[in-house]
Amino acid sequence: MLTTGNQLKAARALAGVEQLALAEASGVSIGTIRNMEACGADMLKSGLKTISTVQRALEAEGVEFLNHGEPGVKLRRKDPA
Repeated sequence: MLTTGNQLKAARALAGVEQLALAEASGVSIGTIRNMEACGADMLKSGLKTISTVQRALEAEGVEFLNHGEPGVKLRRKDPA
């Protein structure tokens, strides 16, 4: 689950998605994305619905959220064609 601003920023970077594109894909404002990322290593303060919406938008870009003791992210491995 998406839990920190740094995790969000890392997920966005891995997916190669700009803040504006993520805002549009998730249906939240760019200000919300910026505020979420500004939390840094702290827990996100946004509502669960907003966090889930942003997380789903990044998952659609191939991001997996890891929480094995600490928040993390990785890209899903693509199946060979």
